[in-house]
Amino acid sequence: MYIIAENIHIISPKVKEGIANRDGKFFQDMAVKMVEAGANAVDLNIGPQKKAGHEILPWLVETVEKVVDVPLVFDTTNLAAIEAACETVSKAQPIINSTDAREERLETVPLVAKKYNTRLVALTMAEGMIPVGSDERVSIALEKLIPHMLEIDFPISDLIIDPLVLTVSGCQEYCPECIEAVRTLKFAWDPPPLTNGGLSNVSNAVPHEMRPLLNRTYMVMLMGAGIDMVIADPLDEELKKWIRVVEQRDESSALNRLLVKLHDRVAAMEELQPGDVDMSDPAQADIWKTVQVVLNKVIYTDSYLRV
Repeated sequence: MYIIAENIHIISPKVKEGIANRDGKFFQDMAVKMVEAGANAVDLNIGPQKKAGHEILPWLVETVEKVVDVPLVFDTTNLAAIEAACETVSKAQPIINSTDAREERLETVPLVAKKYNTRLVALTMAEGMIPVGSDERVSIALEKLIPHMLEIDFPISDLIIDPLVLTVSGCQEYCPECIEAVRTLKFAWDPPPLTNGGLSNVSNAVPHEMRPLLNRTYMVMLMGAGIDMVIADPLDEELKKWIRVVEQRDESSALNRLLVKLHDRVAAMEELQPGDVDMSDPAQADIWKTVQVVLNKVIYTDSYLRV
């Protein structure tokens, strides 16, 4: 699994302070720690940064590239900042995050990605609201995103479709649809585009102590659907363990066997069954409850694990 480290994010007070103070060592230490933990790429999320983005993002690129060699992800809606970062980067092929199917983004961002030979994340979002159904999301990819990339001669191998992971808290019905969208996208085009998801989005607005289980369970289910990349926390050792268990099909424990079974059920377009789970094991029971929430079978509440 290709992990894009999510940790350098403007929403973090420490990151915001580090940017304000131009604290290069803070960001270098973060980048090294994430790469050593197994991150394949590092996301640099500076938010809109309308006034100073064209200065901040290239500064971050220069700072982080001094200590790591992995691809950097330019995560902002500020296109001037993205271009400045593209002109600055000197090591691995970067990733622009992101375009979508809205005209003002689709007509501009992919051309920048092509000009600077970057990979490009494309969200399955068009004008108006984010589509709920998997078919709608796939249609945006097949009818708008991919055709436009072909029109401008952008390599499909550098295109990364993101069908939008959204939170179980308030957007629960979107969660199973995203899984199905990932699955369908792997068969909807030849060659199939890469797929990506912002993993921790599934647990946004959820109590802090509950977030890891939601993230890890959803990760296994997305893997079953065939996802290629996730924006996630590489410092979550248990998340990485669950990924390893699935990838290596490690069935050395009862919990491991459940994770492999969950992956295989999703891959086979099936649902996890009660007989797959030892309900007397609290850890397995919590995974079962979480799967039911993610599949929109049980309404999410902050107390769902105690029910």
